[in-house]
Amino acid sequence: MGRFVYVEGLIRADMDALWGLTQRPELHQRWDLRFTEIDYLPRADDEPQRFRYAFRLLPGLVITGTGVTTGDRHDTDDRTSALRFASGHPLSLIRSGSGYWRYVPTSDGVRFITRYGYRPGWGKAVDLVFRPLIGWATAWSFDRLRLWLETGQTPERSLWQALAELSLRTLVTATAVAAAPPTAAVLVAALAVLLPPLPSTPAARRCLRRPPNSQATKAPHTLMETP
Repeated sequence: MGRFVYVEGLIRADMDALWGLTQRPELHQRWDLRFTEIDYLPRADDEPQRFRYAFRLLPGLVITGTGVTTGDRHDTDDRTSALRFASGHPLSLIRSGSGYWRYVPTSDGVRFITRYGYRPGWGKAVDLVFRPLIGWATAWSFDRLRLWLETGQTPERSLWQALAELSLRTLVTATAVAAAPPTAAVLVAALAVLLPPLPSTPAARRCLRRPPNSQATKAPHTLMETP
């Protein structure tokens, strides 16, 4: 599939707690900005787990898709969850894809890693804009999950705090542009963009967006590697 999205974050939490918030659909959909709904579909005991996902673009306009996951794989040193997914919705910017999550225990917590690739639904030109956005949304969501586990701050509160902080930065910048001399306005605008978010506000910048080494890019040995 060519290019892929890679995100890695260190979460100082118990492995089982992280596993639960990422493997239970009703909890996963609360922290992951990429989904509005995730539901497991009925299955027989000997079948892989299939799921349905949805993203509400506008009121009354929902993009849906389906997938299959091996969310119960346990390795000796870490855990892995792999999946394939696809959407036939005409507005979906992702036609099909595959990827994995890795949970690597460390002395400081758990390295939570994702790597996934996909086939664009609207062509390469649109994907030049969309791919950085979906990468940012993945990293932002990872940090929102981290805050939930490390501080107990719910994903809903994290979202409202992020919106409030963004609104405040926008208001300060607009006020400076309207009332301050040009040089001061530029300085204020630069500070509004460059100053790091509050520690309790999710931030994509706290996650790695590139693999630290070639070993990190290796997909787990699973049939889920290609869509």
